[in-house]
Amino acid sequence: MRKSFLLLTLATILMTTACAPMVQRVGEDIRSENLSDTIFEAADGNNLPVQVWSAEEDEKAVVIAVHGFNDYRNGFSFPASWWMQNGITTYAFDQRGFGETDHQGIWAGSSVMIDDLAEITRLVRQKHPNKPLYLLGESMGGAVVMASVTGSDFPRVDGVILSAPAVWGWQSLNLFYRTVLWGGAHLFPSMTATGSGLGILASDNISMLRNLGRDPLFIKETRIDTVYGLVGLMDRAYNSAEKLDLPILILYGANDEVIPRTPVENVVTRLSESADIVLYENGWHLLLRDLQAPVVWNDIKQWIENREIPSGNQVDELPLFKPR
Repeated sequence: MRKSFLLLTLATILMTTACAPMVQRVGEDIRSENLSDTIFEAADGNNLPVQVWSAEEDEKAVVIAVHGFNDYRNGFSFPASWWMQNGITTYAFDQRGFGETDHQGIWAGSSVMIDDLAEITRLVRQKHPNKPLYLLGESMGGAVVMASVTGSDFPRVDGVILSAPAVWGWQSLNLFYRTVLWGGAHLFPSMTATGSGLGILASDNISMLRNLGRDPLFIKETRIDTVYGLVGLMDRAYNSAEKLDLPILILYGANDEVIPRTPVENVVTRLSESADIVLYENGWHLLLRDLQAPVVWNDIKQWIENREIPSGNQVDELPLFKPR
């Protein structure tokens, strides 16, 4: 009864005082898109920083890496530096609102993020026309990849790799949390939170986490309307699962405290039977930067080259998580 009264009161306030969450404005196209080793020049005039780790010799494949929420391109420096020594070229870029882009911390909108990835993919394909091309999405980046490749006009890729994909959308939130988030995003869109009091650990690599805490490009205070936008993107990714008809590798850590198990399992059950699912018992959310990260890097490399998982952590039956 008390919760119903609170919801009714909040709804009444919203009807009289609500304002829209802030989303970056996208201008008209003013130039042709261009991609170099340091920058992606979008058609609307925005520049997105890019970093490339080129295979040192005998390039076998190319990976476009899409970072997670509040992160940026540098999050892939560990695996990319290793892959470049093993024949894999990696492109990573700062998505709008993150890293060194303009309007840091302001949500760009799912459609714009998808359009950017599509154009970057097209340009990378032009630079490497005869090489297998894969998309790697970490957390929020996984949601962007899922929502992108299921679009009707997305450029052809040879497969997708989803590391702890963010699929915790509206369907996973109860009525109370949905109402609070919607209300906060419309009443106090610029209000920020750090999440420091939640007691959530993203990795067992504590020195790496401390470095992130000192990194000025890693966002530490998040606007509530940006979280609102993220949940919408995750919802879009969750609903795209049945449409994923590419070779898929999904990686998840049994200790992940960021993305809950249930929505991940729900997505896995709706994928094609050919999808490869890997569960790391010692893995956390930031699998590519955990203490056991080299095991994950090698699994990805071997999967790209011959569809094998040398760590032996592949899951052959559902559910992923057995009762303990």
